[in-house]
Amino acid sequence: MNQILVTEKVYITPEIKRKKIIYKIEFFLSVFLVCLLFSYYIYAAYDRNKTEQVSQEILADLKYNQDTTVKQTDDDVLVVILNKEQEEEHKEEINTKPDIDSKIYTSTDGVEYRTEAILKIPAIDIEYPVLSNTSPDLLYVSINKYWGPDPNEIGNYCIVGHYYESGIMFGKLHKLKNGDKAELTDLSGRKITYQVYDKYVVEPTDTRCTSQLTNGKKELTLITCTNYGKQRLVVKLREVQNN
Repeated sequence: MNQILVTEKVYITPEIKRKKIIYKIEFFLSVFLVCLLFSYYIYAAYDRNKTEQVSQEILADLKYNQDTTVKQTDDDVLVVILNKEQEEEHKEEINTKPDIDSKIYTSTDGVEYRTEAILKIPAIDIEYPVLSNTSPDLLYVSINKYWGPDPNEIGNYCIVGHYYESGIMFGKLHKLKNGDKAELTDLSGRKITYQVYDKYVVEPTDTRCTSQLTNGKKELTLITCTNYGKQRLVVKLREVQNN
């Protein structure tokens, strides 16, 4: 009877103590990693939004400067009509005006650049300024010119941009299909419409899409990452000829 009433005593061996400590460490480490990943996700979202804000501020400045220049040019024309002497003065003034926002800037990684065009693609609802150079830091600011002539000139004007799951920058480029159109406006205000005629994926080392052999035509090449950065998506566009 006494043996039945005696509670079995559990002995905690050193091995059990060691396992408990390991389990506690693993638990706290898991919590820490979850918090770290969550913080990184929040920061990445904040950084993307900040990047989008910077590029849209550049775009707003470009549009404002273009509108202002057009108004000034109209005023000049009105004055020219009034006086022949003023006509010569204003012709000289107009010819010596610098391009809109032709000021040279330097990125945080030491690359000089300026804004030289605006790319608008209604089919995927994006509009961004095109920076005249490319670097890791500039790609976080906006889309970049990678290779080619000046905007809207004969040749292959190549633009690169980051792929974002949220759809900003070139995050929706994969949705374009043959026949979709894009508008490229240079800083003189000249706007040309281009139409998608091809889309394909290449390896990062394949740069044939940047060839300038366009048979005297004006083309756009848009490039972004795909397949988790392992390959590149290329979208080819050609100027729409007005009949």
